[in-house]
Amino acid sequence: MRELIREQGRIKIKLEAIPMGEDMCIIVTGGDRPHLGAVALSAVRPSLADPHKLSATTSVLALLGHKDDEVARVIAHRLSSKLNRNIVVCCGIHVDEITEEELWIVSDLINKITDDFLRSL
Repeated sequence: MRELIREQGRIKIKLEAIPMGEDMCIIVTGGDRPHLGAVALSAVRPSLADPHKLSATTSVLALLGHKDDEVARVIAHRLSSKLNRNIVVCCGIHVDEITEEELWIVSDLINKITDDFLRSL
């Protein structure tokens, strides 16, 4: 298992990666109350635009009232396409009284922690 953490201000994001044979389970949590808000599954496949490149088909399930689905989808799709693996991302990030600026910080930290993970492989 691999664990990475990125922080900025009061925002803290943690990514844990669990290999499952050739596939991988990624757990992304953060904020004041980590939880399970959404799950994304990306199945690697040849790109429809260029069969010499990899892409993925991504499906997402979100729990009612949670907005973690976009984060889960972006990470799963990106990792599956880059790593040539099927990827599941379980995601739950909650920050009490989050500001609009902090939403941008979360998005930036998600991109950076995903980059960190890819570089660590």
